[in-house]
Amino acid sequence: MKKAFLLFSIITTSLFLTSCEGDPGPPGPQGEPGINILGQVFEVTIDFQYNPDTGLQDALVNIPTDIEVFESDAILVYRLEKVVNGPAGGADAWSPLPQNFFLGNGDIIQYIYNHTFFDVEFLIDGNFDLATLGSDFTNDQTFRIAVVPSEFANSNLTMSQLLDGLQLDPSEITTLEN
Repeated sequence: MKKAFLLFSIITTSLFLTSCEGDPGPPGPQGEPGINILGQVFEVTIDFQYNPDTGLQDALVNIPTDIEVFESDAILVYRLEKVVNGPAGGADAWSPLPQNFFLGNGDIIQYIYNHTFFDVEFLIDGNFDLATLGSDFTNDQTFRIAVVPSEFANSNLTMSQLLDGLQLDPSEITTLEN
């Protein structure tokens, strides 16, 4: 009898819960139509060349013409560090630039870069004669270049507008004195 009552209770409860549907509510307010802006990424494998004029190892990469870059966009660069085993096979491990390497005997190199909206210049700087730098650091180096869409902030903001926007009271701001 107890089993029959339990079964009856479960069936009644499930019928009650599944029948608790009502009319849909009124539609919510419609927002402004948005746009979907994604950054773009491309990868390059390069060989650095020693530049006797600067004493640095360098390489210049043009941004592909199918990638639109504006003066205000941010460009981030990552160096392929290694390939690691993951659940679905190999996965690339990327390190952001700048990246330092301590080679021993106090020798240090650093991968750095600069960019315009049409190219990226890769550089290896160091504290020794980089003409002697081994090919392990200069040849077949793979980089991932990410173009992050950005726009310049409104340069017409006054300090009071900035403080109002940040909800700060000017009396709460202290300055550092030398």
